[in-house]
Amino acid sequence: MISIIMLTYNRETLVSRAIDSILAQTYQDFEFIIVDNGSTDRSGQVADEYAARDKRIKVKHRGRGSIGSGRNAGLDIVKGKYVAFIDDDDWVEPDFLEFLLKLAQDNDADMAICGATDKAFDEKKVMTPEEALIELMWRKKYNAGFPTKLIHADLFYNLRFQEDESFDDIGLMYKLLAQANKVAYHGLPKYHILRHPGNHSSWTTDHRQITPEILGEYLAVYRRRTEWLSNRFPDRAAAFQYFEWSFMISMVEKIDRLHLQCCEPIKADMAAELQKHRDDFLNAPEILDFEKDWVMQYIPV
Repeated sequence: MISIIMLTYNRETLVSRAIDSILAQTYQDFEFIIVDNGSTDRSGQVADEYAARDKRIKVKHRGRGSIGSGRNAGLDIVKGKYVAFIDDDDWVEPDFLEFLLKLAQDNDADMAICGATDKAFDEKKVMTPEEALIELMWRKKYNAGFPTKLIHADLFYNLRFQEDESFDDIGLMYKLLAQANKVAYHGLPKYHILRHPGNHSSWTTDHRQITPEILGEYLAVYRRRTEWLSNRFPDRAAAFQYFEWSFMISMVEKIDRLHLQCCEPIKADMAAELQKHRDDFLNAPEILDFEKDWVMQYIPV
């Protein structure tokens, strides 16, 4: 019924906890695909040892590649009706799969979403694709990360992760949400995230790690996202555009406040883009009061 994909790379001291948390699930009808993404430590060997004891575990060893290419290697061999993801340094509650499957089936939803350590709300919502996308962009209840979500495998039929980008999740999640029939959310925390400096997304909680390369990639993905979603849902195009501008002004403020000298050129580019659309941004119904203050401070008339 469920295929779980986990990519692992040099996490020999943590990967066992992730695997054990899956094997301890109250729902047992699953296959567990572990992709060893060219580890140079014992991560791949640890996975093999578990696979020797449990036939539901399938280990695929490959050379070092991007996160997107590793996840695609897992997607290419899934057999389940639904697909779930876990990161090798995280762990899940024993009812993680049961909770999400019931949430999907009870609401006839193509995607079910639970809460996580840092985003926990005892709130239920059944959303249309447009509603789920707007909720995604607020980033309060859930984000573009694939853990915390159970996704109908059919949604991946003609979609895969980008293999040449560092942040592959933000370039794919919105496309999956856009073609779901319904999205069911219940924000109880069934997924646990370990925050540490080695996290791929550690810059999102420590903004001093922001670099021009990170920002450049994010801006390019957000530009494509705005264009793609505006074409698919033209009635919500203005809202999608607002969220792109919102990201820009937040980055302008952080670069200035944290004195990130290396990012000054890209800060100037974002400020110039916001200057072109200053009035539209200020008049967007979604704009927050502190964003208006930032515009007044950083984007002159």
